[in-house]
Amino acid sequence: MATAERQNRRLTTFQSIILGFAGVILAGTVLLMLPVSSGNGTAASFGDALFTATSAVCVTGLVVRDTASCWSGFGQAVILAMIQIGGLGVVTVAASFALLSGRKISLLQRSAMQEAITAPKMGGIVRLTGFILRMTFLFEAAGALALTPVFCKEYGIRGVWMAVFHSVSAFCNAGFDVMGTKDAPFASLTSYAGQPALNTAVMLLIVIGGIGFLTWEDVRTNQFRFSRYRMQSKVILVTSAVLIVAPAVFFFFAEFKRLPMGERILASLFQAVTPRTAGFNTADLTAMSGAGKAVLVGLMLIGGSPGSTAGGMKTTTAAVLIANAVTVFRRKEDAHFFGRRLESGAVRNASTILLLYLVLFVSGGIVISLAEGLPVGACLFEAASAIGTVGLSMGITPALGAVSRTVLILLMFFGRVGGLTLIYAALSGTKRVSYKLPQERITVG
Repeated sequence: MATAERQNRRLTTFQSIILGFAGVILAGTVLLMLPVSSGNGTAASFGDALFTATSAVCVTGLVVRDTASCWSGFGQAVILAMIQIGGLGVVTVAASFALLSGRKISLLQRSAMQEAITAPKMGGIVRLTGFILRMTFLFEAAGALALTPVFCKEYGIRGVWMAVFHSVSAFCNAGFDVMGTKDAPFASLTSYAGQPALNTAVMLLIVIGGIGFLTWEDVRTNQFRFSRYRMQSKVILVTSAVLIVAPAVFFFFAEFKRLPMGERILASLFQAVTPRTAGFNTADLTAMSGAGKAVLVGLMLIGGSPGSTAGGMKTTTAAVLIANAVTVFRRKEDAHFFGRRLESGAVRNASTILLLYLVLFVSGGIVISLAEGLPVGACLFEAASAIGTVGLSMGITPALGAVSRTVLILLMFFGRVGGLTLIYAALSGTKRVSYKLPQERITVG
């Protein structure tokens, strides 16, 4: 009896993931509330610390205090550590410490690792975790080396820290920056809009971090033999390419016509890449047209790819929904990609995720608009940025009240942990039914 009760009380893998993220957020909040974390030596309020910690762990980038001018070097280091943990995933980091200490990974831990990185099977999960860590630090180190000359030219030795910070932040799709000053806070990378080396390095880090760990492994194993990739890797790579090229072309012709040609190309590409879900910007977003902002919102909601450092609904979700729609239009039975038929569960899950994100996105924007008396368009933009864990902003987040900040915190947490993870965790005690009810037709459309 006692053994059965202990088993019933055991946390599921989904609950472990949620509690892991929540625990890191609370620990980061406490550290950021210390006077040593603040730039002026005055302890930050609980609300400011909690919002910043949630944004860092959920790799979002929305901030209520400018990272460079309001947090000390220690505070920035705490934020960077939370970004790294949030980008890799709490379960992956915990498993990494276990591996380094020589401890064996239990079956329950392997199951949690599988869910955390959305691996198709549990076999080889420890080896895959080691590969993820090696590649993560390799790309981040390469990014830091590429950015160091750019920042050291202007900031001297401090440029090394700035290069490391922005490399990790870009690879983890976090969008935090240390470019702001007391006179010009929340600057992001706008002063480097025409700098090819920085733009190229940051965009590559964002894309590589956002395509997913399993896609890396596929590329490493099969190199450039695209036909041998898993179907999921093919879908991710093709969808990601389309979601970069198409918006970049739109921005080039619709938004940045007044810029010189070289800067125009960089600005168009950067603003196409960053909403997926990095949060840096090299252009003034408030000056963009309504159509441009709508495109950004759509990109933010889609986000990155499964098992990556990015958030959002995921590229595969969008691809599955489009494939299913095409199937309906053609009056065929099953959706498919690259000669492979999709299981019906993937379509159901994709539809559920879309509905969840849309409901939370619209509800969050409306609540913020009502609470603050602000235009609903700007509030929807912030809500999309939060639930997509992006970090782009219309500049209203620092002035929001407690209710609106709470809404954004919840949206950021939901966007990073994932809708299905939260649902499965909440309904972990629900038993599956083996029977089916009688069927009857209903007309839709």
